[in-house]
Amino acid sequence: MIRILGTIFAGLLGLAFGSFLNVCLSRWPEGESIVHPRSHCGHCGRILTWWENVPLASWLALRGRCRTCRAWIGWRHPLVELAVGMLWAIVAWRSYQAFFPFEFAAGMMFLMWALVALAVLDAEHLWLPNMLTLSGAALGVVWWFLQSEQIGWALHIPSTRWEDAKNLCVRLLAVLASAGLILLIRWAYWLARHREGIGLGDAKLMALLAAWLGLPKALLAFGMGTTLGAVVAMALLAMPSKRRDLRTWAAQKLPLGTFLCIGGIISSLWGQRIVNAYLRWAGF
Repeated sequence: MIRILGTIFAGLLGLAFGSFLNVCLSRWPEGESIVHPRSHCGHCGRILTWWENVPLASWLALRGRCRTCRAWIGWRHPLVELAVGMLWAIVAWRSYQAFFPFEFAAGMMFLMWALVALAVLDAEHLWLPNMLTLSGAALGVVWWFLQSEQIGWALHIPSTRWEDAKNLCVRLLAVLASAGLILLIRWAYWLARHREGIGLGDAKLMALLAAWLGLPKALLAFGMGTTLGAVVAMALLAMPSKRRDLRTWAAQKLPLGTFLCIGGIISSLWGQRIVNAYLRWAGF
């Protein structure tokens, strides 16, 4: 019963933080404050009442339109709220099942929130801000180190400074290797096409994934993200309008960061099961 109530609470809290994320996603690209002014319609400027700010329910009650000017609000708002709410509920349910401490669940919830934010920002603006990628990577290393220390304390396994330093160096090398993979592909693309193909933000995003998930899960996220991106690219090519103008299709930019974030979410929740299944299939 406690597990069910905790999961419901986490999901409702996720809806609230998803609503706050929508404010950030609307204002960050414009360089506006996320505190002032209060929530308002982006078309007519009217300040929203409290019941128009209820996550998910308000959008459904208003049928996705402003109550005054009837301007379309957009599908992004309910989808972001629903995504954060569902992901936080999954994290809470799995954390209780595996007896993970509160700090672990809180860290994973922040990661889910950040990956949803980065996925939407890259999809809408082809922008992966440093305030999320670099800060998130640094926070991920600290979070991982504290979790490893807490596990050692819980299992009564003493650790030395040398072991702590060695483990921290291994994690940092994983972060650098993940970012270096993107930089290597970026360099190879530049040699082949003499133009930029992958942004530096994607390298920083890979660093964030490695900081939180480790190298194997970060590489799994990369594999799933690039595969998903290739499928979307082929689907776009299958459209008649795209086939008529292959030059435009070839020059079209796809948000790789969005696909990496989706891969990162899957890898963070089910990555170990996927890796173990692959190792069993490969005979290791």
